[in-house]
Amino acid sequence: MKEKIKIFQIDAFTDRVFGGNPAAVCVLDQWLPDQVMQNISTENNLSETAFAVKREFDYEIRWFTPTTEVALCGHATLALAHVLFNFFEHPDNTINFFSRHSGALSVIKKGEFLTLDFPSDKIKQVAGPQEILNAFSTQPLETYQGKTDFLLLFKSQKEIEQAEPDMAILKKSKARGIMITAPGEEVDFVSRFFAPGSGVDEDPVTGSAHTTLTPFWSKKLNKKSLHAKQLSSRGGDLLCEYLDDRVNITGQAVTYLIGEIII
Repeated sequence: MKEKIKIFQIDAFTDRVFGGNPAAVCVLDQWLPDQVMQNISTENNLSETAFAVKREFDYEIRWFTPTTEVALCGHATLALAHVLFNFFEHPDNTINFFSRHSGALSVIKKGEFLTLDFPSDKIKQVAGPQEILNAFSTQPLETYQGKTDFLLLFKSQKEIEQAEPDMAILKKSKARGIMITAPGEEVDFVSRFFAPGSGVDEDPVTGSAHTTLTPFWSKKLNKKSLHAKQLSSRGGDLLCEYLDDRVNITGQAVTYLIGEIII
């Protein structure tokens, strides 16, 4: 017998459709087999699909790219919270999530804005790795390594805008993703995020990357509250606050599509 699963497609970190980062969301009664969730995510062909199952006091959450499960995803969590607030009559302004890889997470609703409460990444400055640096025609000023990603610091926003990394080289990296960043001309900092090894050449707006970028730029600029912009073709704005072991990442989300998967 075929099963019908409701699916939502949400544009996250934007106040308009066709902006920000699209994510698919499926709220389940119970977990599907891992391979089925991966097949759905591959079929969606979005940077992430979020799946959630209600527990007594929270929702367990998992995220899949078109090729693999990932340990943390910001924009798809924002998208899931948007769905729960708007279509599942969540009773208050805070939704608690649990990730088997990233622990306790939450999203707080304040008017039209949603704030992710995520753990801060811990980074260290490193030399290279050369297989990543070789993908860029301009070399970064500094390179850092976090839990799953590399951060490359460049001098100017123009360098971020004009970067054309060799995806074939980046795909060989064992990192989940590579973020490039620089001071912003109209915001505190700008960035782009590449993850060809995870099935996403360039992610439009990457919430989880800002768990690395926020503490990095907070210390660089000596300020706790930061305005960030991700410079993909779709673009996205994020308001970030550094709280030592946690970061708050705030943005908006809009509904693009509601449908059914038949499997």
